[in-house]
Amino acid sequence: MKKTSEFRALTVDELKQEEQNLRKEVFNLRFQKVTGEIENPLRIRHARKEIARILTVISEKTKADS
Repeated sequence: MKKTSEFRALTVDELKQEEQNLRKEVFNLRFQKVTGEIENPLRIRHARKEIARILTVISEKTKADS
């Protein structure tokens, strides 16, 4: 799990790419949960929180630019 300060060091494009990757991961983890194959169910929660952090940093950066 990355810290918010690590996300702030990235550009907006890199953050959006990271968000896409995490959304795919959440989808796959939810699929694994349904099929009973998931190893770490808490990873879903961690990934969703990372997505929220990324969206917050993107919002901060876009407000600072305007």
